[in-house]
Amino acid sequence: MTLSALADPTRRGILARLATADATVGELAEPYDMSLAAVSKHLKVLEAAGLVSRGREAQWRPVHLEAEPLQAVTEWLEEYRRFWDRSLDSFAAYLKTMPAPPRTTNKPKSKRHK
Repeated sequence: MTLSALADPTRRGILARLATADATVGELAEPYDMSLAAVSKHLKVLEAAGLVSRGREAQWRPVHLEAEPLQAVTEWLEEYRRFWDRSLDSFAAYLKTMPAPPRTTNKPKSKRHK
């Protein structure tokens, strides 16, 4: 569910904004050309994924970034990064064992007349 929530660029933008400080729905909506209801829908997806939480302080309802699920994604992706690093290192070593391709000269091709 975390990766699905992160798939949308608007939600990633919201998380980037929340990484700087808590914000209200109105503040989160400012950079986007969408209604508060649309931003709220994005927040519901992020909340369901455990990436944000909503508080209540008098009249202010701040949205807060919950970074723990992001840490789990980072650790999961790190495994794949190590896999690809090893795979690409092996591929590079293999390429070094291959003979060089024969050199060709770039002579102009003769034109055939019909």
